[in-house]
Amino acid sequence: QVQLVESGGGVVQPGGSLNLSCAASGFRFEIYAMGWWRQAPGKQRQLIATITASGSGYYLGTVKGRFTVSRDNAKDMMYLRMNDLKPEDTAVYFCNLGKDSAYVPPNPNYDHWGQGTQVTVSA
Repeated sequence: QVQLVESGGGVVQPGGSLNLSCAASGFRFEIYAMGWWRQAPGKQRQLIATITASGSGYYLGTVKGRFTVSRDNAKDMMYLRMNDLKPEDTAVYFCNLGKDSAYVPPNPNYDHWGQGTQVTVSA
């Protein structure tokens, strides 16, 4: 079964950086696009970055130019480098797989979500 474990969150000051990791198992990681979502307090989960199976990254909204998604298909791992963090980036961050090698639905009806990793940006 699909399992996803996010890690790397923490508390950071505005302008700081964090590296998140996503460990995937239970499916053929190398053939699926992957995505990062985040859920801020009181808000719905939001897709913020995707990466195709071949490694092309795409970004949504306010993270463009600050976040970089990458993956290591040999290790079944995905990463999110977050720079210039802002208080509005405070959220629980989740990873999950897409529907095929390129498409990640923004609001998938999955039951296989991990616990997420908390990112708090505060002075």
